[in-house]
Amino acid sequence: MINRRTRAFAIIAGFFAVAAIAGAQTDEIQVYDAEIAQPGIFNLTWHDNFTLDGLKTPAFPGGLVNNHNLNGVTEWAYGVTDWFEAGLYLPLYSVSTARGPSINGGKIRLLFVVPHAAERRFFYGANFEFSYNAEHWDTRTYTSEIRPIFGWHLKPWDVVINPIVDNSWYGGLKSLEFVPATRVAYNLNPQWAVAVEEYADYGQLRNIVPVREQFHQLWGVFDHVTKFVHIEAGVGFGLTPASDKLTLKLMFSKDLNSKIEPQKPTAKPPQ
Repeated sequence: MINRRTRAFAIIAGFFAVAAIAGAQTDEIQVYDAEIAQPGIFNLTWHDNFTLDGLKTPAFPGGLVNNHNLNGVTEWAYGVTDWFEAGLYLPLYSVSTARGPSINGGKIRLLFVVPHAAERRFFYGANFEFSYNAEHWDTRTYTSEIRPIFGWHLKPWDVVINPIVDNSWYGGLKSLEFVPATRVAYNLNPQWAVAVEEYADYGQLRNIVPVREQFHQLWGVFDHVTKFVHIEAGVGFGLTPASDKLTLKLMFSKDLNSKIEPQKPTAKPPQ
């Protein structure tokens, strides 16, 4: 009897694990390039993504449906040192056809990078996020993300890899979920860049799911830096049956204060 119950539980758990891969929501569609706010600078990044044509069943009973759903979050960041940035994602929100507006939780993050990454040929870093999730956003109240960052500035090309793993705090290392993100960008000039990005979800490290059940989206993206704001926008196309077919993203990023340089003492005129 115990073996049968154990097998039944494993089958049910496996079903919902695959469903979570196929229909999971996300608030942030971005590849990290190890650039952070300067020490003493507060930065705000506003993320929004809208699924024009997506999966029509939720990842779990009571969860949000991706199709025609808007997800977003305001990301507040502070440059602590030239190698460490602290961040807060709040509020994390959605507007869906079935549920209307909803608050999905919040996150804190700790981003460690090699100083002055934008000026280096090879750069690296690591980001750690800790999330509190509403019941309709995730079946697990507390989750986290571990995001290594590796990249190369090969002027005018940039190549960035984020081999992300998501942590649900149970099951050990083999239960980490592999969700990598990759970006190849071409810098047209200091103000404009175009890029191809790929976001994926392969499932747990202990159980990489078949390709048809994996999430894969290929994105066309542009970045534009103006005097007042940094804009990133793009369109993503699903590559597998388990992926949303068409998604849009829009991000605005802006420093909220200016760096105050210490004033040099002025020499006194001779008496």
